[in-house]
Amino acid sequence: MTVKKRTSDLTSLERFNMYYREKEPPLTGSQKVKRFIWNPKTRQFCGRTGSSWSKIALFYFIFYSALAILVAICMWTFLQLLDARQPKWQLERSIIGTNPGLGFRPTPPEVASSVIWYKGNDPGSQQFWVKKLSTFLAAYKRDGKKAGAGQNIHNCDFKLPPPAGKVCDVDISAWGPCVQDNYFGYHKSTPCIFLKLNKIYGWRPKFYNSSDNLPKDMPEDLKEHIRNMTAYDKNYLNMVWVSCQGENPADRENIGPIQYLPHRGFPGYYFPYTNQEGYLSPLVAVHLQRPKTGMLINIECRAWANNIKYERLEAMGSVHIEMLIE
Repeated sequence: MTVKKRTSDLTSLERFNMYYREKEPPLTGSQKVKRFIWNPKTRQFCGRTGSSWSKIALFYFIFYSALAILVAICMWTFLQLLDARQPKWQLERSIIGTNPGLGFRPTPPEVASSVIWYKGNDPGSQQFWVKKLSTFLAAYKRDGKKAGAGQNIHNCDFKLPPPAGKVCDVDISAWGPCVQDNYFGYHKSTPCIFLKLNKIYGWRPKFYNSSDNLPKDMPEDLKEHIRNMTAYDKNYLNMVWVSCQGENPADRENIGPIQYLPHRGFPGYYFPYTNQEGYLSPLVAVHLQRPKTGMLINIECRAWANNIKYERLEAMGSVHIEMLIE
């Protein structure tokens, strides 16, 4: 409760204001706003005088200047500890680790989806996936490679690894049905899917050193393929092998025969990745030659090497794809 002061208790200034100060008429809302923005009597702008605003401006100028200098020093120190060509933490010491993931293209527009769906008799529906693949493969076209990177590219083979300072070419022009001129087979309901291993700096695959010592869970058709290839040339053991099959018995019946281009895996001469100029990730084109239409086909593609761990639930060493052709 506020106690009203007696006149005798007021100070001289308070008695002066009570009897002699000119009382102002009450202000409207708009007048109060104008008075707050600029008060001609006190010469205040937004409640502060010019001197007050100058002091605040000087304080914040010094404060943010000091903050910017501190951040610049920290960034300069941080950049001195980094190498532009290679990460500081590699392989086991890095967050990425040593188990490369397997990816596929074309990817659906929804990030969480793995369904490639289109109508076999609808060119517009097919064109969406053809454009996605064309965009992805633009970097692999010989006429689309930059001049500097193109000079750094070497035509490799198992007996011709890349020389020092060179990277291996990925020539997609001769991959039969899985080329742009053939619309990657989508117009014939025999689509192509491209597989790639995610890049890990410095990672080297540990190959299976014998066709007689292959994993028990490896598909029999892949085992037979490895035996045939290595009987012809032992260098083919230096390969990260790939297998694609239906996840369930019904899917295996519906998926039909599969062709792999140019090899059934990723040749060892593409590894390791060390951030070389012009480096192109190796690809495997998976051509579904006669998939059943009108059915959703669940496909699992898996990479095979001694140091690639496999776990279906965690999608380690494999990728899940769903194909639906109406």
